[in-house]
Amino acid sequence: MNWRTVRAIATKDLLEVRKNRIAIWSILGLSFFLSIGMPLLIGLLPFGSGPSSGDLGPFEALMHLLPSGLQGLPLGSRMVVLMLGYFLAPLFLIIPLMVAAIVGAESFVGEKERHTLEGLLYTPATDLELYAGKVLAGAVPAVIAAFLNFAIYAVVVDLITAPIVGSVWFPTISALALAVWVGPAVALLGVSASVLVSTRVETFLEANQLTGLLSLVIVALMVGQGSGLLLLSLPVLLFFGLVLYGVDVVLIRLGAAIFSRDRLMARA
Repeated sequence: MNWRTVRAIATKDLLEVRKNRIAIWSILGLSFFLSIGMPLLIGLLPFGSGPSSGDLGPFEALMHLLPSGLQGLPLGSRMVVLMLGYFLAPLFLIIPLMVAAIVGAESFVGEKERHTLEGLLYTPATDLELYAGKVLAGAVPAVIAAFLNFAIYAVVVDLITAPIVGSVWFPTISALALAVWVGPAVALLGVSASVLVSTRVETFLEANQLTGLLSLVIVALMVGQGSGLLLLSLPVLLFFGLVLYGVDVVLIRLGAAIFSRDRLMARA
């Protein structure tokens, strides 16, 4: 496989995505809300001045995840820490999933809508190089966006909570595992599924809607974490990431095996 050809295909795809204003503004809007808007909103709520003790309700199951130095905080402060550091953390997986899904959905169905698919399919690149270029185009920006947004979120959370907590405490080990280990796995899941779907549908909207169903997995994680049914501790995150990477390998190999430019040309 010629990696120069793969990179050229990926670069071309990324340049095309830059022209899609709806996609770009959707990514920027979600990133701003999750990285800055959400922690600011929660930090401005009057939790920190609440009672010093009481029942945390569904958050009580997450108490043992708090570092020992934060266990003695007042009730309101613990609420802020639990919400920003644990309960809402799985939402960050939506960013790599969304970026990967948008770029992946643009891959082949975007070429169809722009009437450039035939030109792409007549290039001397092999089927595997075409497929690998599309996957690379979605995976790289998704992982970069995930890391960048997590770094911004960590800074904003510490700026908001440091006066309440008394120290810089975020990111936790579990949050780092979520970002560094699970985040890239989710990005690969999004792009491998969306590229696969993109070869089967006719419009970008269809491809994006179908791959958007993957976000239900993230919502389920957040609900499970908040209800105490699933605590995203370090061992759980390591296992969950390993499972996702296994699914990624299966989807990527499946996509590479069934991808055929002849079939795409027949559907164009």
